[in-house]
Parts: sequence; C-alpha cells; structure tokens
Amino acid sequence: MSVKLENEITVKVICSKNELIDFLQNNGFKEDVRFSLDDYYFIPSNIDIANTSTRDILSKAIIIRYNSEGDKILQRITYKKKNIANNGEIIDQTAINCDIYNIDEAKNIFNAIGYQEIMNIKEDDIVYCKDDFKLAIKFIENSDILIEIETDEDTKWNTIDKIKDKIFELNLPVSNDDFFIKKAENELNRILGR
Repeated sequence: MSVKLENEITVKVICSKNELIDFLQNNGFKEDVRFSLDDYYFIPSNIDIANTSTRDILSKAIIIRYNSEGDKILQRITYKKKNIANNGEIIDQTAINCDIYNIDEAKNIFNAIGYQEIMNIKEDDIVYCKDDFKLAIKFIENSDILIEIETDEDTKWNTIDKIKDKIFELNLPVSNDDFFIKKAENELNRILGR
C-alpha cells in the first residue's frame, strides 16, 4: 500500500491537441512518457444519488484503476481524500493506493460488499518536461483536454503558487478561470445531467 500526499493544479486546455503539443515543443518541452488510465468509480449502493451533491458522492468513491504504460500494467484500488476550500481550491489531498492483480475480481468484491459502479473515465496522458518542470496532458475520452501539474517537494515546484506563476510565465493555452478542475466531478455532473 502507498500513500501519496502531493497537491496539484488541473486546468482546462483551450486549444486543440495538436496546437497544444506544437506549443509545448516550440517552447522547449520534451515528451517524457505516455500512459493510459481506465478508472472505474464505485460508491456505496445506499447513497441517494438524486439528493446528494456530486462532491459528497465522490467523497465516498473508491477508484479501481487500470494503468498501462507500454508493456507495463499497473492495477490498483485508490481512495482519494481532498480538503477543498469554499472557493473550490484544493488545499491538500491524499491518495491511498493498494495494488491488485485483477480488475474484474476487485469489481466483484466491491459489488459483493454493497458498492455500485457509477462511472468509468478513460484517458490517454502524455507527460512533458522542461528542465525539472513536468506537466501531464490528459485527453479525457469524449470530454476535455486537461493539464495536470503536481507539486514536487524535490524541486522548486513545491507549492501551488509557484506552479500558478509558472503557468502564467509560460502563457500556456489554458483557461485561467479555475486552477482546480475536478475531472471526476465534471464527468459525474455530465452523467447525472447537473
């Protein structure tokens, strides 16, 4: 089991995939790694979805993740806990992960103990680097293109404010309206018609 404590900024891209990649390459970024995520969100079956806020629903969610990077496959169960301010900024977050060997067996176990699958989010990611600054482009299937940048205690990018400053400095083609896009909330809101 692992625990991840980094915080992150997630912003919405306001150009096409090709325009974004051209922008990054023209500004000295190099491709580092590509991977795909296939996330299954499970919640307790007794949650009254119609009368519960999206954020409250997801605060009880367990994610069963299938992550593929070339020939490398990682399967895990994840529980995320986010401390979100009234203005929507993520103050801090924790992810607790447990590696598993079989996605379908994990789904069966959660169904057996009273959980139900509420959504499946698929994405393809490309991580780009310039010096010690890394960003991940997230191409969400049938949805948005996002950029996620995590704080890193081992670099000068160890605070949200420093990452925000770098986004402005680079003039990335992103919306500056929200630095804390919540992918799962957006996708669940679409599913629920909210």
